[in-house]
Amino acid sequence: MNNFVITTDSNSDIPSEYIEKYNLTIIPQYYAFGEDVYGDEKHLTPSEFYKKMREGALPTSMANNPAVIRQRFESLLEAGLDILHIAFSSNLSGSYNNVAVAARELMEEYPGAKIQVIDSLTVSLGETLLVLRALELKEKGKSIDEITDVLEEEKLHGNVQFTVDDLHHLQRGGRVSKVAAVFGSMINIKPILYVNPEGKLVPLSTVRGRKKSLTALVDNMKATLEENCDKSRPIGIIHGDCIQDAEFAASQIREKLGFQNIIINDVSPSIGTHAGPGALGLCYYGKVRA
Repeated sequence: MNNFVITTDSNSDIPSEYIEKYNLTIIPQYYAFGEDVYGDEKHLTPSEFYKKMREGALPTSMANNPAVIRQRFESLLEAGLDILHIAFSSNLSGSYNNVAVAARELMEEYPGAKIQVIDSLTVSLGETLLVLRALELKEKGKSIDEITDVLEEEKLHGNVQFTVDDLHHLQRGGRVSKVAAVFGSMINIKPILYVNPEGKLVPLSTVRGRKKSLTALVDNMKATLEENCDKSRPIGIIHGDCIQDAEFAASQIREKLGFQNIIINDVSPSIGTHAGPGALGLCYYGKVRA
């Protein structure tokens, strides 16, 4: 049995300290402003990305590059390593399929090699929580197949819900109608969205006012936690250039729910393209998604 590594994509928003600590291989996702493509060697900082959006620039998100997937996976296979890859939801991007195709081709070219690809059916730090779970199990000596089984069993316990500050970005992506975006913005409506069991982003409810939307996220989280849940599990908070709101949500989670292990990070451009500046989301292990 070969040793193995755990890999993921940049849509996981996994913080750099984990990438460095575990020497993780990350498959880049891409986005563009006009003719300028970003995502691998060429990057915008989150503040630069959202500044462009606030100034009216409209980005587009793109899937990963099959050639880059092959190159990064081959370097691991040539080192004698098997691969467990945790991918962005297949219902929100073609990236999972690109990785799955590359994995099948490479396993034919490298007899005896194993590449397991998990469709996380989630996004952002929801993916990261699966990566951290896989790393925890690997450190306990679990095999690649044992970890795959656990992640497949647990992945629908991964809950992601978020709110946005500007409905017009959701309207651009077809999530709400133009009429709803205009009217909702006029009366300060803030939607709550979540990732459903199929890994799609769907509306859950609406509230009036930004602070109420943040409180609603924490209340929804409380309602979807299991009884006697493990408070040592990490919680993810993602934000679109609104760190103060993220810190407010974190304080609410600590005070109301008792979790202390909270990871806060910027939401990737692939999601930020649709959610816009001011998006804020919670990612956590809870009841199976309904």
